[in-house]
Amino acid sequence: MTFGWATNLTSIVVLLCWIPLRELPGLGTFLNVLLIGTSADLAALFLHPPGTFTQQLLFYCIGLVMLTFSDAVYLGARFGAGPRDGLMTGAVRVSGKPVWMVRTVIEVIVLTIGWILGGVVGFGTLLIALAMGPLVQQFQRFTTVRLKGDEI
Repeated sequence: MTFGWATNLTSIVVLLCWIPLRELPGLGTFLNVLLIGTSADLAALFLHPPGTFTQQLLFYCIGLVMLTFSDAVYLGARFGAGPRDGLMTGAVRVSGKPVWMVRTVIEVIVLTIGWILGGVVGFGTLLIALAMGPLVQQFQRFTTVRLKGDEI
């Protein structure tokens, strides 16, 4: 099974966790489930692994900013959250806690499960888990479409 297919199938399972949060899917939710893993597999055909540590660091830094900014952009468009983002938005709504805190807890739980299942947890993995929530929250300040009735 490819990374992309594993991602898409995992997304479907994570959507089941939305039920107790009463989170509703949108067009963006379905497109996320179909396209994220597919895009990852396609990108793997064209992007070759970086050869030097400097290239790895550059790819990582650019990827972290792109990931968190893109997350904030599509959440801000309000067309429906992706599976893990829906867990975040539902938990933010239910708990009243800030995005950075809820997302960090989700990422640390996912990291821990991956480690228990035998995955490698390196510095980069830990940094993503700790930085994803705060960066998404910061970018959302600039990317969220404001609608009537929104709190300012």
